[in-house]
Amino acid sequence: MASHIVGYPRMGPKRELKFALESFWDKKSSAEDLQKVAADLRSSIWKQMAGAGIKYIPSNTFSYYDQVLDTTAMLGAVPPRYGWNGGEIGFDTYFSMARGNASLPAMEMTKWFDTNYHFIVPELEPNMKFSYASHKAVAEYKEAKALGIDTIPVLVGPVSYLLMSKPAKGVDKSFSVLSLLANILPVYKEVVAELKAAGASWIQFDEPTLVLDLEAHQLQAFTHAYSDLESSLSGLKVLIETYFADIPAEAYKTVTSLKGVSAIGFDLVRGTKTLDLIKSAGFPSGKFLFAGVVDGRNIWSNDLAASLSTLHALEGTVGKDKLVVSTSCSLLHTAVDLANETKLDDEIKSWLAFAAQKVVEVNALAKALAGHKDEAFFSGNAAAQASRKSSSRVNNASVQEAAAALRGSDHRRATNVSARLDAQQKKLNLPILPTTTIGSFPQTIELRRVRREYKANKISEDEYVKAIKEEISKVVKLQEELDIDVLVHGEPERNDMVEYFGEQMQGIAFTVNGWVQSYGSRCVKPPIIYGDVSRPKAMTVFWSSMAQSMTSRPMKGMLTGPVTILNWSFVRNDQPRFETCYQIALAIKDEVEDLEAAGIQVIQIDEAALREGLPLRKSEQAFYLEWAVHSFRITNCGVKDTTQIHTHMCYSNFNDIIHSIIDMDADVITIENSRSDEKLLSVFRDGVKYGAGIGPGVYDIHSPRIPSTEEIADRINKMLAVLETNILWVNPDCGLKTRKYPEVKPALTNMVAAAKLLRTELASAK
Repeated sequence: MASHIVGYPRMGPKRELKFALESFWDKKSSAEDLQKVAADLRSSIWKQMAGAGIKYIPSNTFSYYDQVLDTTAMLGAVPPRYGWNGGEIGFDTYFSMARGNASLPAMEMTKWFDTNYHFIVPELEPNMKFSYASHKAVAEYKEAKALGIDTIPVLVGPVSYLLMSKPAKGVDKSFSVLSLLANILPVYKEVVAELKAAGASWIQFDEPTLVLDLEAHQLQAFTHAYSDLESSLSGLKVLIETYFADIPAEAYKTVTSLKGVSAIGFDLVRGTKTLDLIKSAGFPSGKFLFAGVVDGRNIWSNDLAASLSTLHALEGTVGKDKLVVSTSCSLLHTAVDLANETKLDDEIKSWLAFAAQKVVEVNALAKALAGHKDEAFFSGNAAAQASRKSSSRVNNASVQEAAAALRGSDHRRATNVSARLDAQQKKLNLPILPTTTIGSFPQTIELRRVRREYKANKISEDEYVKAIKEEISKVVKLQEELDIDVLVHGEPERNDMVEYFGEQMQGIAFTVNGWVQSYGSRCVKPPIIYGDVSRPKAMTVFWSSMAQSMTSRPMKGMLTGPVTILNWSFVRNDQPRFETCYQIALAIKDEVEDLEAAGIQVIQIDEAALREGLPLRKSEQAFYLEWAVHSFRITNCGVKDTTQIHTHMCYSNFNDIIHSIIDMDADVITIENSRSDEKLLSVFRDGVKYGAGIGPGVYDIHSPRIPSTEEIADRINKMLAVLETNILWVNPDCGLKTRKYPEVKPALTNMVAAAKLLRTELASAK
């Protein structure tokens, strides 16, 4: 029985690629140095999977930034502004598209479906010329073959690539990106021809958009694409891989009818209804079914007995020789190796499986299905499953009772937002177009060293507090010098906005090396929510009060909201997600009220990931938005009218949930806008009325580029065309932790100058 892995984490067990990328970007190492680190990581990954007995090992799942950008490079779909003149796309052009450069902004970045992974959105136009401009897929296949490992090269499928693209700025609204399908297929044919010539026997096309609610013409595009590719694919076995949700019945009918396709992969973890579809609709004889029974998005060990039962049931429909055991999706979304976790509690550790362990689980299931069951391995797995179900650490009766008591109220503040804003203005006395930042300031090497040494007990608590206090003082002083209106303390005590809060809550565990890529070189360590969640004591009051004592200006208390903590964590899978979210909301509510009692007048509760958790299927979205928005309202329903509640969101498409955002009833929302070509503003042009304070971002913080005062003023003027002057705030797209001070200072200087310029113009126009 065969085994397959959809994809694998690429950062390395100790974030080797992250450090190599950042060294290269900082011009401290060469392209050759970066390429060597990458080659060593790829070699290690392939050898690991081969050593574990995996038959179908993927290649071309490695990326220096993201796989969609790799496909943009492969197709030569470079926006004209980057000045690419043909030939093989090199690092300069590639990273300019991803990160921008001194003179050009980056392309838009957004979330990969409902994950915390991001991709660079392709910008396409009607007359775009495509050419085979990156031979990466073939080069990596050959690289693996030279090691004696035959792989399945993986490509983002042509239809999903187009459906995840957007029309370039200025293109007529009637333009459909799918109209370019016939234009990009010749490049795919060239890639396929080279892979065949190199000896490939299989090829994997990732077509995850098949799980979305697609229209008939979009489904028809899959039929057209693979009919066109059929002759080119002759002689290859072709796998179409889907993931992240149930596949709708019409899409199932489409994908199982595609010409030239030998195998189809389904996510049977998040797509449990797909099992019923396979049984009721049947599965085409002669084709392979790649059964994604091992979860690629969470870190709980697989219930091997349950998965084996599922696989046995599928055998009856598909046939034993046509069933392949697989992961539900790429393991990119999990941590790398549990063996690197030396500080995790042994009991909790026994419940977990990271990417390396999931590879072993896949192979163990394949062997068991073939009649070679490792009884000891299965027995150990069953014991761990039972331990988790019965552990007293998982259940907390008082937390469950408090969450249950939430039912029956919608937890809205008693006064409407307009009246609250009036009360807040009387107290805060802010100018029109008030300026602020989103929370974090640059995380310097020295600051990271202090936190690291404190965690390692190399410096005392007094020394740590002194160092953090000095950093906060520096950040406060800088903001006062810049004349920013509402300040932040810069979050020097936090490595990560979710990790910081999770470490201080019960029911949540943390790893040492459980890093997961978010975008580019950005990695996060998601908390592991294993039990009922509560807050034993105040988490931020000490630092926020200290910061407020340093200035007479309003100082924001900075919190991460319950939905974002949930969506950026590895969440327990033994109860509904909304129940866990309500528990977190109650913990954050306690913190909000403690901050207010300590004299903090502005409290920001970030919900950066609210849109990210939106289910992919429309039929499931209303219920999610109901409990997610309710969770946010729970956190601040008890504060005074004069306490101003902010929230922040970034790097997703918010236009389709704008009414739910309004229903959150925050006093002020700051929201990413500039990197996505001010797409957010279109919703207000279309007539949506927004009465609360709002700060669409005026510049992209994920690029080193420094915007001019004039550019920022132009952005603000575009906002003023659709938003009332008295509700508009001026702020960057997101937090500043990934930037350096030589970038931050001039950018914020220009931002404040732009706000002041427009205040003067507005005053003179009266």
